[in-house]
Amino acid sequence: MSHWNDDPTLEMSEGRFHHLLGPEAHPAFETDAELEAGWGRKWGAADEVSAVRTIMLRRPSSILEEVARVGEAAWRADLGCYLDPERRWYWAGRELPDLALLHAQHDELATTLRAQDIEVVYAPDDARYSKGVFTRDPLVTVPGGAIILRLAPRMRRGEEQSVTQTVAAQGMPILATVTGTGLAEGGSFIKVRPDLAFFGTSVRCNPEGYRQLARILDDRGIACERYQMPGYQIHLDLCMAMIDDDLAVVNSKIAPYDVLSRLWELGVETVDVAQGEDWACNLLTLDRRKVLFPAHLPRTAEVLATRHDVEIIPVDYREINKNGGGIHCSTMELQRDW
Repeated sequence: MSHWNDDPTLEMSEGRFHHLLGPEAHPAFETDAELEAGWGRKWGAADEVSAVRTIMLRRPSSILEEVARVGEAAWRADLGCYLDPERRWYWAGRELPDLALLHAQHDELATTLRAQDIEVVYAPDDARYSKGVFTRDPLVTVPGGAIILRLAPRMRRGEEQSVTQTVAAQGMPILATVTGTGLAEGGSFIKVRPDLAFFGTSVRCNPEGYRQLARILDDRGIACERYQMPGYQIHLDLCMAMIDDDLAVVNSKIAPYDVLSRLWELGVETVDVAQGEDWACNLLTLDRRKVLFPAHLPRTAEVLATRHDVEIIPVDYREINKNGGGIHCSTMELQRDW
């Protein structure tokens, strides 16, 4: 008895089908038509200043209820913070978290984004991660999709998986992942222009993390320059933010001088934060010279608005600073125009 797959003419016909149906390497993965046909939309971001279309947030973790419950027993005068003995959380300053205010301000952040016609995507709450609200850190986005990073402290290790699941569920491509002993966090990554990014190595981001990220970016035509953060400064977004292709807000008290001089070399004008407004760099640029800005820092906002024609959209977001981050830390763009 013969079978259909014993017929040599069918094997020859199958070969002709392969020739007819593929392969098609071009157009490239990142082209508009390919992304929209295969992945639903033009994912990713080429810079920090083009119009934002989709932002990922995560609500403040329910583990912060434990901070309030443990209270004074967790106070560490030597560190100036409340600290869990198992190192799952810390809360800066003498005042315990105001949970109602914390959630109200995070809801205001989301409402303000939606009022600007920005889609808001939520990563699920996970009570294991007290810093999970800071969606900036587990990944970076570039044209075409996301690069998943590897977080440094044990209290954040594992956030990478839930964030990967969240963006993948939206249909966003995962382009690469930092592995091995590499440590890299999104708060220390700034896209200065489409072909150039800055990365700050620090107590939280090591040279191996930079090496891996730089190699991944190089394959995509993006040069990544490394700058060492001073002392225990952890992330580059605490000391600079791009407002336009040729304008950046900086905190020159803590920014590496090499970062400042490189910006000037690139023709980027820098505006220093006002005295006492150290969180002013931790903003979100929604479009060129249009920024979501901490409402409690009015002097820097006034300089940007009056001297540099920047549209300021204020949002009350101060309580989360005590958890170690701000507006930029709490937002991750999944899609900007590019």
